[in-house]
Amino acid sequence: MYMGLMIISLVFTGIGMYLSGQLKRKFAKYSRMPVSSGMSGAEIAEKMLRDNGISDVKVTQVPGSLTDHYNPGTKIVNLSPEVYQGRNVAAAAVAAHECGHAVQHATSYSMLQLRSALVPVVSFSAKIQQYLFMAGIFMMGIIGNKMFLLIAIAVFAVTTLFSLVTLPVEFDASNRALAWLDKSGIAVGKENDGAKDALKWAALTYVSAALAALVQLLYLVSLFMGRRD
Repeated sequence: MYMGLMIISLVFTGIGMYLSGQLKRKFAKYSRMPVSSGMSGAEIAEKMLRDNGISDVKVTQVPGSLTDHYNPGTKIVNLSPEVYQGRNVAAAAVAAHECGHAVQHATSYSMLQLRSALVPVVSFSAKIQQYLFMAGIFMMGIIGNKMFLLIAIAVFAVTTLFSLVTLPVEFDASNRALAWLDKSGIAVGKENDGAKDALKWAALTYVSAALAALVQLLYLVSLFMGRRD
């Protein structure tokens, strides 16, 4: 049981590392391609928010690299220094993508609402998940294989659902970003193509995470089905 999950984990860890490396290379590549508008990531984010009639969302700078995210609870678009200050295609793509989440929030995009609703449950499941297998090693004789598998399946089902719901949220945010960048004239032609390429690799990291969670869940289900009395 543990060996199977370990193999799955190692395989997708390798895939994740490859995709993460590619994402960093793409970001570096398009960080060297300036946007013809000359606008910084912060200016692009603020303009996209204005163009979508959003006035209650702030744009701030946060430390770190690729730490960009939108917080629906505080209504803040957080941009890393290289994106906040950058005047290039990579910065434009990331800034617009995060504002895409703000637009989703403002328009009550259903999948974003579902993902937000799942956050507390996923946080609890993640805490259990850390100790689930360690506890299982010592408690297998007490609670039995079937009960342990049921607990594991329930925990993984929640995290898997969250990962799967994340996919349409991320793809939609990128689509909104690319459409706006083209329509606004901030990143058109080759610049828009570069932004699309960068966001594609970012999206693939989410796809890999979702597939990893789904494969792990299916593996646990197959074990449970195979061990029923």
